[in-house]
Amino acid sequence: MELYGYWRSSASYRARIALNFKKCDYNYLPVHLLKDGGQQHQQAYRQLNPNGLVPTLVHGQVILHQSLAIIEYLEEKYPRPSLLPGSPRQRGAIRALALDLCSELQPLINLRVQQYLKQQLEVSDEQKQAWLDHWFTESFTAFEQSLNEVSGEYCVGDEFSLADVCLVPQVYSAQRFGIDLDAYPLLQSIYGRLQELPWVAEAHPDKQPDAES
Repeated sequence: MELYGYWRSSASYRARIALNFKKCDYNYLPVHLLKDGGQQHQQAYRQLNPNGLVPTLVHGQVILHQSLAIIEYLEEKYPRPSLLPGSPRQRGAIRALALDLCSELQPLINLRVQQYLKQQLEVSDEQKQAWLDHWFTESFTAFEQSLNEVSGEYCVGDEFSLADVCLVPQVYSAQRFGIDLDAYPLLQSIYGRLQELPWVAEAHPDKQPDAES
C-alpha cells in the first residue's frame, strides 16, 4: 500500500491518521506541492490523480484520490476498529461533522485557492488573511455549536471517529494561519485529547519524512 501525500496537506494528514488507526502498513511517497512548479502537476503524478491533488492511495490495482473516499475504502476493507462507531444517529452526526470540515471549510482555504487569490486576483496579504479569518470563523462557530449537542470525550460521544480524523488537520491549519481559537473551548479541549492518541501523534506533519523546518 502506498500513500502519495504532502506533509502539510490537511487531506494527506486525514489519510495518515486513518491508516494509522487501522494499523495499515504503507509506504509514504512525498509529493511536494511547491517545488518544481508543484510536483502534483507533473504528468507521472497526473496519471495517478488527474486532479493533481494529494493524497492518492495505491493498493494493488486500486488507485484512489480524495481523502474521504480513501478513508471510506479503508473502513470497508478493514472494518475494525471502526471510524463510524455507534448508533445510526451517531454515525449520521459523524458524517455531517466530517463533511462540515472537508466539504465546506477545507476547499476554501487550501493551497490552490490561496495561490489563486494571490497570483490571479492579486489580493494583499491582509486581504488573504481576512479571507482565512472569515471562513474559519464561519466554520468553527457552527462546529462548536454542533459539538455542544453531540460530543463526549471526542467529537461524537466517547469513541474516536471520522469526525475526529477530520478535525485534527483543520485545527492544525488554523493554528498555522494564526486563527484565534479562543471562542471555541470545546473544540480546543477535544483537539487536545486527540493529540495524545498515538495514531494521531504519528501522523503529525512534523513527523513526516518530507517535513520542513
